[in-house]
Amino acid sequence: MYAIGIPLSALVGLLDTILWLYMLVIIATLILSWTNPDPLNPIVRVLRMLTEPVYDRVRRFIPLVGGLDLTPAVILAAIYLIRTGVLDVLARFARDLSN
Repeated sequence: MYAIGIPLSALVGLLDTILWLYMLVIIATLILSWTNPDPLNPIVRVLRMLTEPVYDRVRRFIPLVGGLDLTPAVILAAIYLIRTGVLDVLARFARDLSN
């Protein structure tokens, strides 16, 4: 079953890397939100362009708590659960198929 196991393992590794990088992007936007960044700064614009579509979807379900936006924390928790739960199980499955 190498034909399924090895590509699945590569896909799991790719998804894990993409989710890890997206976690870094969210953390960077969190750090920037504590300051007053220039909205015309290219880095700020790229970070917001990458995060705001996801934030908007989650904000529909998560209300502000005392003026505090918990959206990044919810997204980070979801990514963590996906990385440690779903992707670990898929990685083990792919490893078993490769052996």
